[in-house]
Amino acid sequence: MRRADRLFLLINALRGRRSAITAQQLAHALQVSLRTVYRDVADLQISGVPIEGEAGVGYVLRKGADIPPLMFTVDELEALVVGTRFVRAFGGERLGRGATTALLKIEAVLPEQLRERSRRTRIFAPQLDNRIESSGLIDALHAAIEQAQVLRLDYRDGNGEVTSREVEPLALAFWGGTWTLGAWCRLRQDFRSFRPDRIVAHAATGEVFVEDSARNLDAYLRSVAPAS
Repeated sequence: MRRADRLFLLINALRGRRSAITAQQLAHALQVSLRTVYRDVADLQISGVPIEGEAGVGYVLRKGADIPPLMFTVDELEALVVGTRFVRAFGGERLGRGATTALLKIEAVLPEQLRERSRRTRIFAPQLDNRIESSGLIDALHAAIEQAQVLRLDYRDGNGEVTSREVEPLALAFWGGTWTLGAWCRLRQDFRSFRPDRIVAHAATGEVFVEDSARNLDAYLRSVAPAS
């Protein structure tokens, strides 16, 4: 669990309680050590969170005090809602699910007025079954990037010619209608940008590649950056 998530959950465990909760109970709930709980509580107290109590006694938020939920301006909230809709439409199934649950968590702590405002946002990104994002290909390429899997592609170029390539996938980019896969092409011994809609077939080779400074993501981004 990320530390930011753990601190958020720790505060939520204290929110609204009338009696103290022990460090042992917090450690059990968060599945961390007592030492971690003591350190996190101390850090929150230093940062101004009104937590009272001590080790061996328990902790409680100061009476009359509470931590307000994370707040957004109307523009920030609309950006989150619209961004979620675009991720669901264009980001593939896995990221779409993540965007949906993230927005649900945010809306759960919003005041009713802002929650209602988020529902009235009128910028939409419809999810259509005939787009490449619905085929599972973007998810498969994303997974290969994360797992550093060498892929074997049957790829159709602009002239309709199909070639077989082994590539080391590095990044996906969405251009508002077209995706590209940035990769090191072993056939060309250079960086190439492949359009997923031209991939005829793909398969993991079972090989995991190790990035080096000559053909990692930074090197790829430098190779496609416009000349200054």
